[in-house]
Amino acid sequence: MSESAALDVVVIGGGAAGLTAARELVHVGLTTLVVEASDAVGGCVRSHDVAGITLDSGAESFATRGGTVSALLDELGLTDAVVSPNPAGSWLHLPALRGGGSMSVPSPRNTLLGIPASPLADDVRAAIGARASFRAYLDRLRPVLTIGGSDRLGPLVTRRMGRAVLERLVSPISTGVYSADADELDIDVVAPGLNAAITRAGSLSGAVAELRSGARPGAAVLGIRGGVSRLIDAVAADIEHFGGEIRTSTRARDLQPTDLDGEPGWTLTLEGSDGAEQRIRARRVMIAASSGEAIRLLSTARTEWQRLARLDWPQPTTIELATLVIDAPALDAAPRGTGALVGSGTPGVSAKALTHVSAKWAWVAESLADAAGAGRHVLRLSYGRVGEQLQTSGMSDDDFTALAVSDASAILGAPLDPAAVVGFARTRWTDAVSQAAVGQRQRVDEVREAIEDDETIAVVGSWVAGTGLASVIPDAREAARRLRRGALHTDGGI
Repeated sequence: MSESAALDVVVIGGGAAGLTAARELVHVGLTTLVVEASDAVGGCVRSHDVAGITLDSGAESFATRGGTVSALLDELGLTDAVVSPNPAGSWLHLPALRGGGSMSVPSPRNTLLGIPASPLADDVRAAIGARASFRAYLDRLRPVLTIGGSDRLGPLVTRRMGRAVLERLVSPISTGVYSADADELDIDVVAPGLNAAITRAGSLSGAVAELRSGARPGAAVLGIRGGVSRLIDAVAADIEHFGGEIRTSTRARDLQPTDLDGEPGWTLTLEGSDGAEQRIRARRVMIAASSGEAIRLLSTARTEWQRLARLDWPQPTTIELATLVIDAPALDAAPRGTGALVGSGTPGVSAKALTHVSAKWAWVAESLADAAGAGRHVLRLSYGRVGEQLQTSGMSDDDFTALAVSDASAILGAPLDPAAVVGFARTRWTDAVSQAAVGQRQRVDEVREAIEDDETIAVVGSWVAGTGLASVIPDAREAARRLRRGALHTDGGI
């Protein structure tokens, strides 16, 4: 690739968003380069080999809403590999209702973000206690006239149903799924339509029941046999098949506007892992990097974009995952279903969530059985709560393994032996910023409004689109179509 020849598009970031966008661009013949700072593409959708088994190191499922991920899988020929998780459900590991210690209960079924549709249901009472359950039921008796629109999930739940529902049912989901405190979650982002449903139903629980009744039947999430990372592999292969180039271990250090034969374009300074620099030119740029990198590049690219760096961006949460492959016949019965979310302050446990991977996905159990016979399991534990220092930071692999085994024993209610661990891996994400936090949507809107009149640049990724592939993929495809419409001088879609 000649340095003097301007590319049609450079995509900065090789995660799911960047690769999805690049695929859209190369399919219409645009010369496209993807640069990824790390040593492999995929971002939060990557794989690793642990004890001879290839496992997802990040996302291990995708939401079915909208059908956009399934549509992409169909285009890639992966439809036959789509699988459903074990419907056994998950558990909650919480502080005991009375006295010290902890307790584990099945997660209440008829809920939305942990908010129960039936506060007096047996599974709700088991999790929060009879008194708190009755307090939550009083939500049904509050006059409709006292109901008003709310923007923060935590205060709404506390006001309507009490702190027990917030702390024992809602907060484990907000921290475990969104990496955000429930008090900071934007209701209209995480639960669209909830405020309007409260007004119609006259109560929060009634609103949850209404929204739940309107949900489509079937699994809310699906997986891929062999791992969700297969989607990344297929997209990357498709990009290269159509002539696109992917460079890993390459960071976009600088981005500056330039003139390309009388047309606006960009000059990028790329830096390799060896420190070598290269300057390239592109007619268009797609920024698919993390929020911090994206704002850095934008704010230094144009004077009028400098204000973007001064917005009140939240501090990212660092998350670390521990994957254990362990010989533990006691787990054959899946004592906690597909895993558990852990309530804040639960004694004796540092993890915020555990996934019993081999209980959740049959293909993983089959792979283990083929390799080692019965009794071998895969567990994944997540660490790092918003606003708290990451306990595992600086911890050796041996110490981290011991902590993960101890936590898994407590959460699963089964004594596990560290000596039975046959494989361990750790994965760290340092830039977990929730798009669902209050104020983030407005900040993202400011970014998009700042660049909307510039047809040569676009921004994609989970920090602008929302958590999960079902949010990231349609947003990336639409942004890519916007760029290619400008590149091909068309007025409509392609």
